[in-house]
Amino acid sequence: MIKKLRLKFIAISTLSMVIVLFVILGSINLLNYREMVQNSDMILNLLVENNGVLPKNVYKSKQGNHGKISPETSFESRYFSVFLKKNNTTYEVDTDKIAAVDEDQAVFFAQQLNSHSKERGFISSYRYVKKQTSEETKIFFLDCTRSVTSFRAFLFSSLFVSALGIVAVFLLVVLLSKMAVDPVSESYEKQKRFITDAGHEIKTPLTIIDADTSILEIEYGESEWIKDIQMQTKRLAGLTNDLIYLSRMEEENTKLQMIDFPFSDVAMEIAQSFQNLAKVQGKVFEVKIDPMLNLCGDENAIRQLLSILLDNAVKYSGDRGKICLDIRKKGKNLKISVYNTAQSITKENIEHLFDRFYRTDASRNSETGGYGIGLSIAKAVVAAHKGKITASSMDGKSLLITVIL
Repeated sequence: MIKKLRLKFIAISTLSMVIVLFVILGSINLLNYREMVQNSDMILNLLVENNGVLPKNVYKSKQGNHGKISPETSFESRYFSVFLKKNNTTYEVDTDKIAAVDEDQAVFFAQQLNSHSKERGFISSYRYVKKQTSEETKIFFLDCTRSVTSFRAFLFSSLFVSALGIVAVFLLVVLLSKMAVDPVSESYEKQKRFITDAGHEIKTPLTIIDADTSILEIEYGESEWIKDIQMQTKRLAGLTNDLIYLSRMEEENTKLQMIDFPFSDVAMEIAQSFQNLAKVQGKVFEVKIDPMLNLCGDENAIRQLLSILLDNAVKYSGDRGKICLDIRKKGKNLKISVYNTAQSITKENIEHLFDRFYRTDASRNSETGGYGIGLSIAKAVVAAHKGKITASSMDGKSLLITVIL
């Protein structure tokens, strides 16, 4: 449990860092890209206004309207334009203000874009704007190689630095996470030790009470009060043993006797005893177990797991209910499915089914005889075998518990 808590803490911390960096760097790069596009479009608009030529006095005429224009804009900008007729034939090409593009290449770009509906965009490293009339199409191109290269360099640099930062944070969290979970670990260990020690201390007076009531029964004969004391003593002893067993199963260094045993035979043996119980109560119990299944595990623990699941299914299936045990091979694993009808089960019930002392009956009716700890033990047994246990309900009136071993 503590190991899982630590891994969860590391995962949450690292994920939080990734999300924060993604938001910050994403915003910065998005603003960077937006500014690059706005500056390019501003110059393209000037080209459109002046029919493909930037005037030398553009700084003086546009300074008040846009502060991004510098006195060198007309001299630094590299651009070209292509005018096409309605039938897609070229009638004018101007590449005087750029050396990297010749007329053939300019025409090739223009003909590619003429079939597109977008009025603005990028082709290669050139930003373009397209102006169409009924007679002609004018396409103006601005060389943005320097801006695009700068944008990409910043993008890749920020991604690289972010990756290094995430790795550094991950390593720090791994190193410091033990300090964060140590108080929880200490408290959890004290709780388990208290349950084990208290359980052993309670066993002695329970044994004495049981022995004394047996002597009283011999001397004074059977009575309602003596039977009640014996029954409650037995219940308390069972609860104590379950708590001690659960505490031991949840220990990380629990030593189980892992051996290969005929799982199909064991499951059938346990199922038959519950089939008889279900028959007496007027319930339907279906058993589907693949033959010749073997399992490497602690046989006693697996027996208790199956007994808990079937006892729970029979106990809470209701009058004339239906129970189904299905065990089959799934790849390299074994899949155990225990289904039973129920009067009513909610999503909240399912989320807490494996919690200690949790019962779906809020009134904690003692008619079923449960303590609300059986499924906690089942979960601990499955975890000790490196398996997985889940609960689900398709209609709110049935329960399906699935175990993968």
